[in-house]
Amino acid sequence: MQASKLSAAQRAFLEEKRFAVVGTKNPDGSAHLAVMWYLLDGDDIVVNSAQGRVKDRNLAADPRMSVLVVDEYRWIRIDGRAKIEHDQAIAHADIRRLAARYYEDERKVEQAMKNNFSKQHRITYRLPLRRVASEEL
Repeated sequence: MQASKLSAAQRAFLEEKRFAVVGTKNPDGSAHLAVMWYLLDGDDIVVNSAQGRVKDRNLAADPRMSVLVVDEYRWIRIDGRAKIEHDQAIAHADIRRLAARYYEDERKVEQAMKNNFSKQHRITYRLPLRRVASEEL
């Protein structure tokens, strides 16, 4: 499937620091929503989680995922199938990039890596920009 092209306004919106709501499907069919850090990396949305969380179990069973980023009445949603990465070198590099984006303080990033993230099995989810919908962008 051909990737959707983001408009310049959509790309700029996603590159600004906001939080994403990540949606997955629970085993009973209900939605599971989690507020998460995200990163636009080329034509993928990247999120990262510690193993064992609900979203991780859901995505292992069914890799369909939605990401919604909102700012008042402007929003963008990306739907598709996540690519799941368990390689710890990659997943830890990704959580470091996410922490740097959101903390904006290298000292805090180092502390979080040392005291928290490095002790966890991290998983990266890459969502290709295939189905994109937005409002006021």
